[in-house]
Parts: sequence; C-alpha cells; structure tokens
Amino acid sequence: MTATTVRSDEATRGLGVTFEHVEHSFIHGKRAVKVLDDFNLDIAPSEFVSIVGPSGCGKTTALSMTGGLVRPRVGSVRLGGQEVTSTSEDVAFLFARDALLPWRRVRSNVELGLEVRGVPKSERRERATEWLKRVRLHDFAESDVLHLSQGMRQRVAIARTLVQSPKVVLMDEPFAALDAQTRAFQQEEFIRLWEAERPTVIFVTHDLEEAILLSDRVILMAARPGRIIADIKIGLERPRTQEMRTSSETFRQHFEELSDLLRKEVLAVDASQGDR
Repeated sequence: MTATTVRSDEATRGLGVTFEHVEHSFIHGKRAVKVLDDFNLDIAPSEFVSIVGPSGCGKTTALSMTGGLVRPRVGSVRLGGQEVTSTSEDVAFLFARDALLPWRRVRSNVELGLEVRGVPKSERRERATEWLKRVRLHDFAESDVLHLSQGMRQRVAIARTLVQSPKVVLMDEPFAALDAQTRAFQQEEFIRLWEAERPTVIFVTHDLEEAILLSDRVILMAARPGRIIADIKIGLERPRTQEMRTSSETFRQHFEELSDLLRKEVLAVDASQGDR
C-alpha cells in the first residue's frame, strides 16, 4: 500500500482522552466484582496508546467507557475535555471480528456508518471508494464479503471505521483472529493509515510485541481490579516495520521490561489466590 500524506490543514486529527479516578464494578450473582480501581490515564490528541494486562483486568471496560457504552460508577472519562455521557460520532470501534453484514457488498459495508449518519448517497460512495483504494480493495467493491479472505474482510472493516473520519479509534484485539503472516501485514498497513490520518487510538491487546510495534505508549494494567502499574513510552522511530522485532535493541529492551513486569503481576496474583 502506498502511504498517503498528512494533510497540512489537519495537523492534529485526534481528541485527548482522560480517565480521572475511575472505579467500576459489575454485579456477578449476588456480589459486586470490582473491575477498575482508581484508574487514571491521560492520552494526548493523536497519540497511539496500547493497553495490555491479564484477562479480566478491565481493558475492554475502559474502551467501552471511552465510547460511551458504559458509565463509570465513580470518577469521569473525558473526550476532548468534555465528559463522556453517551456515544459520539467522533469515536469509532474496531473489534477482533469484522462484523460485516453478509447481505451487503463490500462498498455497501464500508458505507454503513455514513449511511446511519445520514450522509448523502453520492458522498458516501465517493468516500467509500477512496478508502477502498487506500486498503487496496477497490477492485472488490462489488464483491460478496462472504467470498473474501479473513484478512481482506478485516481491511473492509478498517475502511468502514476510518471512512467516518473518527477522532478517536477504539481497537479491541482487531488482528487477533488472523494468522501470523496476515496479522503482521495488517499491522503495518494500519500503521501507515494511522500515520496519514492521525486519530487518537486506544488499542487493547494481549500481544506485547504488537503493542510495542504499534504504539507511542504502552499501559500495563494489574489483574482485577484493574489499575495502571506501568506507563512506558516507546522509543522507536516511525515509520515502524516488522523487522524492528529482531533488529532493534530498543524493541528488545521494551519487550523484556514489559514481559518482566507482566510475569511478576501474574505470579503475584497466583500467590494471592493460593493463600485463600
């Protein structure tokens, strides 16, 4: 894919995201289970931040709060300085499964969000066509999505997300369902698209290497109840490539630091459970 250039009139496309003293619990049976505990995080506009941590530590809950799908029981989440109280057209989600509509063709799937927002048909078609070119699927615009490979389907999902020009993109393990080769390709493709558009990205993953490769910062969360135990700025130059995984000493150092911290957290959890 040819990288597009950043438009000079849009130096900053993203919105800042702030979590302030957020606490949250879910009701499980007859008891409350705390998911987040005094969770504080400040993400700058157009920053790419990954959140990693043990399963159940509240990563997806934090995403849902940013998107207005969940309200914190304590504390606040702000988007561009405004408290999040509902869903917003500035925010878009990208999940592990593409969730394409099988009865719609490729172009029609890309247009879906624009259609919901009432964008005129001619503008929808023009914007969808532009994004299908960016993800190298313009020759498949009228194809049945059921006949596409999983990697191609995920590229359609990426186009459907970014065609809406979101200022914040919330990604919950979007490449987890792909095979290793396709996953590596999609990571590099998404980095190029992000560098051109520069929305703020909050990226949830269990893959430390993926987090390091993509992000400006990696946030490591403790096991439930989730809280931040490390906030690491990634010192890799952009553009990023897959070769950095093996050729970069900085990459190796980041990976060893995060692996060690995560291992200690998992061992501490196992020890505490063994004492019960």
